[in-house]
Amino acid sequence: MSSPSALATVMWVIVPYLALAVFVLGHIWRYRYDRFGWTTRSSQIYESKLLRVGSPLFHYGIIFVFLGHVVGLGIPKSWTAAVGITDGMYHFMAITVGLGAAAATVGGLAILIYRRRTNARVFGATTKLDKLMYAMLAVTILAGVYSTIVESAIGHYDYREGISVWFRQFWAFQPDVGLMAAAPPGFQVHVFTAILLFALWPFTRLVHVFTVPLGFLTRPYIVYRSKDELRQPQRRGWEKIDF
Repeated sequence: MSSPSALATVMWVIVPYLALAVFVLGHIWRYRYDRFGWTTRSSQIYESKLLRVGSPLFHYGIIFVFLGHVVGLGIPKSWTAAVGITDGMYHFMAITVGLGAAAATVGGLAILIYRRRTNARVFGATTKLDKLMYAMLAVTILAGVYSTIVESAIGHYDYREGISVWFRQFWAFQPDVGLMAAAPPGFQVHVFTAILLFALWPFTRLVHVFTVPLGFLTRPYIVYRSKDELRQPQRRGWEKIDF
């Protein structure tokens, strides 16, 4: 086997580790120096109808997409085979559940981008880095959908024997560049834009992922009562008159 090219080494070794360093150190820096900016910068006050549809679609879809990537990248093919999951069963689940989650994610993202672009006040509250983040997120997701349908389902490329192995080797600091260099173009675009997106992550609204308000699920209800007597329910009937 020929040695990997310098470009392949940069793309699949140097850039990924640099992105990982920026991802970790960027979050530490932002938490220390921009703690009050650690927010989604919610624009619900400007528009809520489209947000009410697009946000749940995108967030629930991306959660299932993430879980699918955890299984596909993190669990070796031999492990799923050992528990009785055949290649046919795995690919059926990937196509049905995976593409269903991807459809929800793409649909939700399309609504959110349309809302942000067509509403002047929402668009005005969008930073340049957030605009870049939306563009990269769209390219990453669409490339993933394309590669799953065209290169995996139709072209029969098994990413669990290539990209998944490289991914696990990456965390062991022994990535095989040849595995990624041999991957189809769609998968390469999907993986590389995802790497760049992780490098951009700490400087955008994506930081809110690490501050999910899970405490809301267990905290007691908060009861609000008005102190304004005019807003208290009035008893109907004749008013009492003192003589």
